[in-house]
Amino acid sequence: MRRTFSEVLQARRALLQGALAVPALAALPACATRPAGVSPVIGFAPIAASREDALRVPPGYEASVLFRWGDPVGVPGAMPAFRMDASNSAAEQAVQAGMHHDGMHFYPLPPGSGRSDHGLLALNHEYADVRLMHTDEQNTWSAEKVMKSQHAVGVSVIEVRSRDGRWQVVRPSKYARRAHARTPCRVAGPAAGHALLRTEADPAGRTVLGTFGGCAHGWTPWGTYLSCEENFQSMFVDRGALPPERRRFGFSAAGRGYRWHEHDERFDAARHPNETNRFGWVVEIDPYDPSWAPVKRTALGRMKHEGAACSVGADGRLAIYMGDDQAFEHVYKFVTARPWNARDRAANRDLLDAGTLYAARFNADGTGDWLPLAGGDQGEIVVKARFAADAAGATRMDRPEWIVPHPVTRAVYCACTNNAARGAGKNEGPNPANRRPNNVMGHILRWREAGDDPAATSFRWELFAEAGDPARPEPHKKGNISGDIFGSPDGLWIDSMGTLWVQTDMSGGLMNQGDHANFGNNQMLACDPATRVYRRFLTGPSGCEITGFHTTPDNRTAFVNIQHPGEGWQTSPRQVSNWPDYDPGGRPRSATVVIRRKDGGIIGT
Repeated sequence: MRRTFSEVLQARRALLQGALAVPALAALPACATRPAGVSPVIGFAPIAASREDALRVPPGYEASVLFRWGDPVGVPGAMPAFRMDASNSAAEQAVQAGMHHDGMHFYPLPPGSGRSDHGLLALNHEYADVRLMHTDEQNTWSAEKVMKSQHAVGVSVIEVRSRDGRWQVVRPSKYARRAHARTPCRVAGPAAGHALLRTEADPAGRTVLGTFGGCAHGWTPWGTYLSCEENFQSMFVDRGALPPERRRFGFSAAGRGYRWHEHDERFDAARHPNETNRFGWVVEIDPYDPSWAPVKRTALGRMKHEGAACSVGADGRLAIYMGDDQAFEHVYKFVTARPWNARDRAANRDLLDAGTLYAARFNADGTGDWLPLAGGDQGEIVVKARFAADAAGATRMDRPEWIVPHPVTRAVYCACTNNAARGAGKNEGPNPANRRPNNVMGHILRWREAGDDPAATSFRWELFAEAGDPARPEPHKKGNISGDIFGSPDGLWIDSMGTLWVQTDMSGGLMNQGDHANFGNNQMLACDPATRVYRRFLTGPSGCEITGFHTTPDNRTAFVNIQHPGEGWQTSPRQVSNWPDYDPGGRPRSATVVIRRKDGGIIGT
């Protein structure tokens, strides 16, 4: 029987006073407080698709910009203002928000307090637009420009507080920090010190300079942030004979135009091939301790990481679910060797360095297996995780991106964004978990682990949703969506009421063509997992991707990232967007947005 909203709140209070009132040092994700068996109460009026260069939310809600590219993070004594002409220096960019905000998590202050009006936001910055961030684009090039670009990626940690219902960044703050492509990171786990990670600059193979390509994120129950290195190959050039591994990652002689190698030799992969092995990892950062160096947790494998979502088993061991965001790559899970310690935060410092890395096989009968990637040289196995997954027989997927486990029902959801190459030419055709050739729309999978144990080695899976328009006649574009339609699901989150939130990443080219033309700009939708009905909650400005949704523990504030508004501005005959400042002739800026109900109520209800 569906419970009333007041009954939901009563049940949540009872639960909080019971088993989940363990005095852990940092709060679990907000959804951990949702009582079993309660369907979400989704009560907002859905909005129409839109092509406006604006951020739109339902009636009764308000959205405000909190933290834009170039805003100071709040490091004491170093708070330079953003200059719209892109004349900020590399040194200033090192203490300002990076570009292209992505995965994000809220950490209450004080730690473990569960407060919803004061905390830290940790978020990563996926890449730098080297034309947008320089006054003359790339007409001239210098070491200063390379350094500025390297400072515009990585991670930001900011302190935020709500006063009278209005959120602001606290500046200065002792917590404020940036990690970027020049920040020393410690290497831990089976690849630490391995021959494949040793370089001329780091013969020990234990300290990497920088983290970048951060896409989606993860979290730990002891309150640390997991940044996920994805398209790291874009920053390198490789003019040599490409070995199979680098070819598979997409290395090329031209790179993606970053030109870092011209003033930072380590990004010339032909000269420094092992430097490429030092990226593509999950990076753990402690938002509460700016003095703690980021750590690359190599036990979780090297790939184009899209998320590192945590589920805690009954025995206290952690499962970390990860997608490898590239066509025909795999879904992974890492299970820790021992349980986490809820009463001693320091005891969890190295928990992610020992355990078992698995890749998923989705069988035709709806069963699945977690295939262990182990045996022999484990350091080489994690560096070459993709080949280990191939050898084990894992299923090749349609760009698996965000994965989110429900901490009460234990169901796990995985967004497969799209794969237009499925079945094209000599490429692999459909398989049971990726059943559409030319899959331009994408889909969402759901599975349940055997015994609802995150550490289980088998599961049962189903196709939860095929994105697309049910009215389309073409099989690869015809979805089975009830309610508001969408394409290319990417970001996923489950809030404390059990609502599944879906964010889309339709590429600029597809949004302006027939494949996605009727979907409008990228958007965010809410779904009751029991009914599978979607309601459109948010539409973004032109050219953007919607990503990084997270809520405060009380679910009355939501944080959303608007990434790369105006994408395509370099090649368009007109300016695609100058959101959020709307400065005439100004530059679009990725930004974190705060969303609240005007009456102060719970988001989505």
